Amino acid sequence: MTATSTTSGLKSGANSKVLRLDDLEILHLIPEFSEEEFIEFCLHNPNLKIEQDKNGNLTIMSPVSFDSGSNESEVIADLTIWNRKTKLGKTFSSSTMFILPDGEKRMPDAAWIAKAKIKKLSRWQRKKIARIVPNFIVEVRSPTDKVKDLQDKITNIWIKNGVQLAWLIDPIDKIHWIYRIDGSSEKVEGLTATLEGEKVLPGFKFDLSVLEDEDEN
Repeated sequence: MTATSTTSGLKSGANSKVLRLDDLEILHLIPEFSEEEFIEFCLHNPNLKIEQDKNGNLTIMSPVSFDSGSNESEVIADLTIWNRKTKLGKTFSSSTMFILPDGEKRMPDAAWIAKAKIKKLSRWQRKKIARIVPNFIVEVRSPTDKVKDLQDKITNIWIKNGVQLAWLIDPIDKIHWIYRIDGSSEKVEGLTATLEGEKVLPGFKFDLSVLEDEDEN
């Protein structure tokens, strides 16, 4: 991590915000961004994975571990295969940012959006970071993630902004959570269960056993 990589494209200003680097917070480093300036900042720093909360604070996330990258890919692979068969929408990787109604700019580990919602975007809007709420998102816990932080992110950001179904998959503690737009949640323990897409993704199933660490067997 270098200072130059995190400050490229910044403008000076009196109203500064917080830069978060995992557990470290650097106060008064980031000037207040307009939406256009934040997007420009992201484009000037393509090697960084950056999110911005509704208050303007930035979070720069570290790369995931070897196992975590594999776990994320398993979810995206199954979601993509299901979507190719059903042709009900589009799947999105962890590099896709969504601008949410309350101003949060976030990137889940996997996402899916129904075709009817996508059709409301113009071709020009689809070429940029879109102002749209996914129907379904997944957050996969990595070793640097705190469960409470991910739970708060799902309930207070994703679900609050209109995501219909969200999964928190935790291959570390092997306790997973399902969150729904109606405010209900469900805990699933172990890696022998199967998560289902319910009415949001009809027929989609994810077998948690694919996340089992072969070295533990």
